[in-house]
Amino acid sequence: MENNFKISLKAARVNQNLTQEEVAEKIKVSKHTIMNWEKGKNKIPYCAKCVLAQIYDIDINNLI
Repeated sequence: MENNFKISLKAARVNQNLTQEEVAEKIKVSKHTIMNWEKGKNKIPYCAKCVLAQIYDIDINNLI
């Protein structure tokens, strides 16, 4: 049986001991953009989701 779980963007970020500002700098977006993605206010472009999965060291299919 596969162990699939979903993790929020915020939880994944906190797990890596990163601030919203640090993540924003890494992917060249504003802190406000990271905040909106974490709150679900804006849809995350697929390319950004791929980069976030790499930064957070998590499978892209497990990010919510």
